[in-house]
Amino acid sequence: MALDEALRRLGDLDGRKSRVVELRYFGGLTVDETAEVVGVSPATVEREWKLARMWLLRELEKDGR
Repeated sequence: MALDEALRRLGDLDGRKSRVVELRYFGGLTVDETAEVVGVSPATVEREWKLARMWLLRELEKDGR
């Protein structure tokens, strides 16, 4: 529940980062596959994946969950 809510908040702030998380974490896509779906370079996917994970972790910790 908490992850779903945090992911929704991330989507409100940055839809592409949220999409990268959905494709990588829930869809099981590789960096290259995600890059193709989203239409960006693999380096951009790696960067956004890293930033999104840090953002989500901070949000979950902030919520005390």
